[in-house]
Amino acid sequence: MGPIVMTRILDRIDSPQDLHGLSLEELYILAQELREEIIHTVSQVGGHLGPNLGTVELTLALHSVLDSPRDRIVWDIGHQAYPHKLVTGRRDRFHTLRQYGGIAGFLRRDESPHDHFGAGHASTSLSAALGMAVARDRQGEKYAVVAVIGDGALTGGMAFEALNNAGQMGLDFVVVLNDNDMSISPNVGALSNYLTRLRMDPTLKRAREDLEWLMSKIPAIGGPMRKATERLKGSLRHLLVPGSFFQEMGFSYFGPFDGHDIAVLQKAIRDAVDRGGPVVLHVVTRKGKGYEPAEQAADKMHGARPFTVQLEGLEFTPRRLAAVPKKSDAPVKAVPNQSPPPPSYSKVVGQVLVELARKDASIVAITAAMPDGTGLTEFAKEFPERFFDVGIAEQHAVTFAAGLTTAGMRPVACIYSTFLQRGYDQVIHDVAVQQLPVTFLIDRAGLVGEDGPTHHGVFDIAYLRCVPGMVIMSPKDEHELRDMVKTAIYYDGPVAVRYPRDSGRGGAMRAPETLPIGRGETLREGHDVTLVALGPLVGQALVAAERLSAKGISAAVVNARFAKPLDEELLDEWARRTGRLVTIEDGAKAGGFGSAVLEWAEDRDDVRVKRLGIPDRFIDHGALPLLRREVGLDAESIADTVERWLRGADRSRTRRVGRSSG
Repeated sequence: MGPIVMTRILDRIDSPQDLHGLSLEELYILAQELREEIIHTVSQVGGHLGPNLGTVELTLALHSVLDSPRDRIVWDIGHQAYPHKLVTGRRDRFHTLRQYGGIAGFLRRDESPHDHFGAGHASTSLSAALGMAVARDRQGEKYAVVAVIGDGALTGGMAFEALNNAGQMGLDFVVVLNDNDMSISPNVGALSNYLTRLRMDPTLKRAREDLEWLMSKIPAIGGPMRKATERLKGSLRHLLVPGSFFQEMGFSYFGPFDGHDIAVLQKAIRDAVDRGGPVVLHVVTRKGKGYEPAEQAADKMHGARPFTVQLEGLEFTPRRLAAVPKKSDAPVKAVPNQSPPPPSYSKVVGQVLVELARKDASIVAITAAMPDGTGLTEFAKEFPERFFDVGIAEQHAVTFAAGLTTAGMRPVACIYSTFLQRGYDQVIHDVAVQQLPVTFLIDRAGLVGEDGPTHHGVFDIAYLRCVPGMVIMSPKDEHELRDMVKTAIYYDGPVAVRYPRDSGRGGAMRAPETLPIGRGETLREGHDVTLVALGPLVGQALVAAERLSAKGISAAVVNARFAKPLDEELLDEWARRTGRLVTIEDGAKAGGFGSAVLEWAEDRDDVRVKRLGIPDRFIDHGALPLLRREVGLDAESIADTVERWLRGADRSRTRRVGRSSG
């Protein structure tokens, strides 16, 4: 008799309908297999580990009760949707997660009919799901609409706007509040404290049950007694019953429920759908559930890089993980005198802010639920009274910073490029119109790799360059970044310093210096063409110049430093000397730095301009070197493009040196 081959339940799940015939015991086994698959894959390719491990049972409960894609399940962000991807026909491709040409790390409507709404930013699910519910009713159809939103995302103002609207409309609409006390970092604010009270107080659920039983026993004799009973019931509910906040918003509230009890969740979901009207189901989950390292360090394991799996930290016995070869299995040879890796740009920002804040008590730091990601952890520890985490509320963060400046403070708002888009009106109306000296430190500018189009920070130059009075800087390395942070803080007006996710070159850090506004620098001389590069692509331009030199083309390299204002004097000089400028940026070509140089060259006939940047389309996810090659922004592609352009220019005409505006 041969060995018994154990097959996974997961291998039989090709759509949510395959869950409907499973027993409760099989669903729990499947939950273990989903965790195994998520841990296995994320350990190899990186991704959002903790939040997805926390939603395994919730996902199975939703899909085993509802009928997707007819019923609409709208997930907020996508950090919690890996289990959803695995049970909706993407199991065979899950190993390609966040890889170039593979499935996305977030939700995409073009990837699956079960992804009802694309999501990469927080707090959008309620508004989108409410729109679906309205469309359903107007079209006379019958299906459930369920929005799953985290307690962190619920701090976003957009979520409150949707709750207000949904409660007033009174439609059949279910909100599953996935409460794990975390967004990327621990949640902050009054709403978080309120949910913690609901979650932690064991007497509240019993009080509600006792109240309902008591009310059912009071005889309603006549109109006055009926009205008095209802008044008493309402008054006691405010005192004892959890969820009064949501009830005042027009929702029926149920919970908190154990978010890892599938049977309880199934019943709660069925009851919520059957009840009708707007309903909130408060579900308590544990971020990182089933993998101890992720449970103990929920913030660090929120978005994980590839890692070695610690098998002893699992709540189940995996069949596949032990057989997965890991890079760490190979013996590691000691390298004598090996230097530590250079710090990330985010860490450099945190370090220089601490240095400056020690000397200037007016410096305060603001983040929108990203203290670790933006490098502000040490600042928060050393200056807790000068550190403000406002939650997932970028609009508020910007105007809050504006208010601080009016009282003599020097606020620094550290926000990812893709998230600052959410506060654009506030940047214009509350900061720029009043010319207030707010410093925006824009992290994750440019292409960011595997997180894909919702997180690539490629639009900030274009959307900020058109704002009057805004100064925009981008450093070529971490040393220049330190200078730019100091320059921005002490400039009398709004300044944006944009920098990538990268690490720097390393080396000893000198004290930061103040840079002259709007002044670039020449890094390499040349006489055939000038490469005018901005930010992290300065390094690529220097390598491209070396490649061109090997082909007999002499290329100068200019570090622009500023996207606004331009160093027109330096551009004038190189227009006269080479007559050909190639702008290179890691932002959108449309309206970006290259467009600014074209505007400068509009009335000149002594210079030709070639722009290199992000093309007019959304760039998919993948490793950064692959993406740069795809859009022609790696050194080899830059050199090839410049060579072709010059050869074509030489054949078409002789360069003319006419009048100069310099």
